[in-house]
Amino acid sequence: MRGIYTSVTDIRRKVFTEVARMAYEGGNYAEKIAKLPYKILPGEVATLRESVFLERAIVEERLRLAIGLPLRPVDEAIPVSDGIEASAIDEKYYDPPLVNIIKFACNACPTKKVEVTNMCQGCLAHPCKEVCPKDAISMVHGKSVIDQDKCIKCGKCVDVCPYNAINKMERPCAAACGMNAIGSDELGRAKIDYDKCVSCGMCLVNCPFGAIVDKGQIFQLIHSIKKKERVFAIVAPAFVNQFGPDMTPGKIRPAMQQLGFEDVVEVAIGADLCTLEEAKDFLREVPEHQPFMATSCCPSWSMMAKKLFPELAQNISMALTPMVLTARLLKKKHPDAKIAFIGPCAAKKLEASRRSIRSDVDFVLTFEELMGLFEAKEVNFADLEETTPLHEATADGRGFAVSGGVAAAVANTIKQLDPNREIKIASAQGLADCKKLLMMAKAGKYNGYLLEGMGCPGGCIAGAGTIADPTKTAALLAKYKKEAQLQNATDSPYKLSLGTLD
Repeated sequence: MRGIYTSVTDIRRKVFTEVARMAYEGGNYAEKIAKLPYKILPGEVATLRESVFLERAIVEERLRLAIGLPLRPVDEAIPVSDGIEASAIDEKYYDPPLVNIIKFACNACPTKKVEVTNMCQGCLAHPCKEVCPKDAISMVHGKSVIDQDKCIKCGKCVDVCPYNAINKMERPCAAACGMNAIGSDELGRAKIDYDKCVSCGMCLVNCPFGAIVDKGQIFQLIHSIKKKERVFAIVAPAFVNQFGPDMTPGKIRPAMQQLGFEDVVEVAIGADLCTLEEAKDFLREVPEHQPFMATSCCPSWSMMAKKLFPELAQNISMALTPMVLTARLLKKKHPDAKIAFIGPCAAKKLEASRRSIRSDVDFVLTFEELMGLFEAKEVNFADLEETTPLHEATADGRGFAVSGGVAAAVANTIKQLDPNREIKIASAQGLADCKKLLMMAKAGKYNGYLLEGMGCPGGCIAGAGTIADPTKTAALLAKYKKEAQLQNATDSPYKLSLGTLD
């Protein structure tokens, strides 16, 4: 639903804006956060749910999660401000889990159901009945009727009905989860199996009730800025188009500086370094030491592969992700700096919270959360002057943001390093298709290949933290790539050698 401004989007945006405004203003946080639900949802008449009190209770939990605080138990009297003062520091990381379900916001949707609608014409052929493998469909009073006790939800009847009169309904969050990590609790509400979850966030953006929410670091980032720490923003290339037509690439630096950031650097620089490393890995390892190599930059894809196919883990590139490489490059230049990754990805929050990465990346915000900061500071993009656009990254590095872009960048670099080497590529987008890709690789179908997996359908431009329509973003990103002064990772002014940055 990216690119469509819904009531769920509106609530999310208001929550991020008010948390940012509260952090910038400072003061009595316990008193301020208690008043915010009434500011976000004024009046006494419910407009979204059956009760304004329920609406505000959900907003309270959203406020806590945006600050990085845990959900409160429903059966205990705990104030919304509980833990807020301890969170008003710049060093705090997320308390797991990252992705949460606000139980009383969940609609308890049916898990999966196939049913005949009143569009059924009772046709003589009744192909629905003929294709049903379990004899679950019968004709009653000239209409198709499904025996739900026999139905296995295969959907064959849905496919053959000439009137599209049979619907297959599935819980949207579960349908979007490529890990089959969402089930039901004892009350029929959605429940996440965290042993399976890889924090891709697809459930979050596909829940039409806004019941699934990830934790944030808005509060902590702003406190770091207020402490006069030098906070550098490293921005993923998918930022193009996220903030509307008035926010051009030439305005990203002054816009971020109005928020208090020291400067802005493209994460595509790190993508170039990642490309170089993966190209060298492929040339060195495939096929002599391993049958294929898979890219490493998408944390959800990498986690999925290691969870479901541990025997293939050695085939995943060991190259650091563009986020980490860019952060390390900056911290080498500015040892006292704090680094805030700004991007489209919920899973990057989990990646940055790992102990091995914490010293590199201090904060992770999504584009949607960043928009809350812009609105809190009342940054008017139209009033900003164009400055020199970011220019140190290559076109291939910027292309990491779209599905197929990582593999293309690596293949282009391999051709530069070894023009005679043939490169075979297979890619997948969305974790369900990524799973199929690795099943084929396990069966030996992709020996000698470079495999690319993207956890989000469409790639990073359709990540859980994006705002804009991915199709339009892809078109504008292509234009942004053409504007790059450098084309291939081998053109990058930065070099990566044995884990050191130059």
